[in-house]
Amino acid sequence: MKPKILIVDDQADIRRLVRWALEDSPYVIYEAANGALGLQLAQTVRPDLVLLDVMMPGGMDGLEVCKTLRADPAFANTLIVMLTAAASEQDKAEALGLGANFFLAKPFSPAKLLELLGILLRGRKT
Repeated sequence: MKPKILIVDDQADIRRLVRWALEDSPYVIYEAANGALGLQLAQTVRPDLVLLDVMMPGGMDGLEVCKTLRADPAFANTLIVMLTAAASEQDKAEALGLGANFFLAKPFSPAKLLELLGILLRGRKT
């Protein structure tokens, strides 16, 4: 079974860039345009990895999504990569403290993103 990746970002251009970077990869890609939709989709598809923007409008930012996922035992083994322009050391420490596995600052290299996902997902049973 192919690993499932959920992209949660309010910017359609970023979602499109990530999808483009992963189009020839062995992953099944899902997208959500905000935190609330991302949580709903996560419950439905049970992704192996979530790419999560920190700053999103609509009442639920990426930090809240990360915290909510980590509070649910069903997502204990789900990898969370914060993919964000909020790249201060404080932002990074807060995200990692809430349970994110990795923090990648925007702008990012699509090749580096693909490499990172390969490393994180290597050897995982899906």
